[in-house]
Amino acid sequence: MRSRPRSLLLQVLREPRGVAGLGGAEWEMILWHGRATNLLGHLCHRFEDAGLAGTLPRRIQDRLRAASVMAEEHNRRNLWEADRVHHAVRDLDVPIILLKGAAYAAARLPAARGRPTADIDVMVPKRRIAEVERALLAHGWEHTVLDAYDQRYYRRWMHEIPPLLHAERDTTLDLHHAILPATSRLHLQMEPMYEAAIPIEGLPYKMLAPPDMILHAAVHLFHDGEIAGSLRDLVDIDALLRDFGGRADFWPRLTARAAELGLQRPLFYALRYAAFLLDTPVPADAAAEAASGCPSRIVLRLMDRLVPDALTPPATAAERWRFHAVRFCLYVRSHWLRMPPGRLIAHLTRKSLRRLLLRPAEA
Repeated sequence: MRSRPRSLLLQVLREPRGVAGLGGAEWEMILWHGRATNLLGHLCHRFEDAGLAGTLPRRIQDRLRAASVMAEEHNRRNLWEADRVHHAVRDLDVPIILLKGAAYAAARLPAARGRPTADIDVMVPKRRIAEVERALLAHGWEHTVLDAYDQRYYRRWMHEIPPLLHAERDTTLDLHHAILPATSRLHLQMEPMYEAAIPIEGLPYKMLAPPDMILHAAVHLFHDGEIAGSLRDLVDIDALLRDFGGRADFWPRLTARAAELGLQRPLFYALRYAAFLLDTPVPADAAAEAASGCPSRIVLRLMDRLVPDALTPPATAAERWRFHAVRFCLYVRSHWLRMPPGRLIAHLTRKSLRRLLLRPAEA
C-alpha cells in the first residue's frame, strides 16, 4: 500500500500528542476537516483521554467542547426518539433492534462519545414491518418520500422503508428490516443476526451482537455506502474494535461470523483501512483470517489508491479535483454492488432524467 495521506486530521486521530506546537493555520485545517467529517466532538474526547485538553489553545478547547455538547444532545434526543418508537409499538410484541449511533448511545459504548447523529435507525423483522409502520404513522410519523417510483424502489429493492419524519418533533426515523438491499450482490440471511441480537441493559431494546455490529459498520461503509467523506464511519469501526477487541475470543468469533454470513470482503476492507489509516490494533492471526475476503490484486490496488483519498475532504484546489474524481469512481462502485446492471441502468437513467426535467430554467 502506498504512503498514508498527509491529512493533519488523520495524524491527530492516530496520535493526539502530535498537536504540540501546531500553528493557527494548522489548527484551522484540523477544525475544518473535523467539522466536515463530524469528528470535532470525537476529537474533544481523544484529547481528554490523552490528558491534553487543558493544553490546547482556549479557542480550540471551546470549539471542540461545543461540538461534544452538541453530540451529547443528539444522543439524548435519539434515546428519547427510541423511547417514542417503543411506546408506539408496545402492543405489538415485536423486537426493536437499535442500529449504529442509537445503539452506541443506548449501550453507552465508547463509540458514542462525541458522535453526532442526524437520525435514528431501528430494525425489525421484515414480516412485521408493515404493522410497525402502521403503528408509527398512527403516532405522528409521516412519509417523507411521496413519489410512487421512490416508494416502490424502497419497498421492493432496499433494506428499509422510506424514511419517516415526526410531524411535531421534526426527527427522522429509518426503519430497517435488513442491513443490505434485497438487490445487493451480497446475499445475506438476516435470521442469524436477529437470533444473536442482545438486550441493552435497562432498556426495552436490543442491539446487534458485537461481531455483527462491526460487520454491519463494515458493510455500511465498504459495500452499501459510497465511502467518500465517510471517515467518521471508519472511526466508528476503530472505536468498536478497540472496545470489543479485548474480550475473550472476540477476534476468532468476528472472522468466523464473517465467513458464516458471507461478509469476508467488507470485513477485510474494514480491518485493512482501519489499521492503515488509524493504527487500529488488529491481531496478525485475525488479519490473516480476514484475508480470505481479499479481492483480486488489480481491485485491491485500485481500492488502496481510492479509499484513503476518499475518506477526508479536500483542502486545496488540486485535492478537490482528485477528491471529486475519486468520489465519482466510488459512487459508481457502490451502485454496481447495490443492483444488477439492467436495473441499475434503468434506475440511474430515471433519476437523471428527473433531475434534468426538474432543473429550474435559467433566467
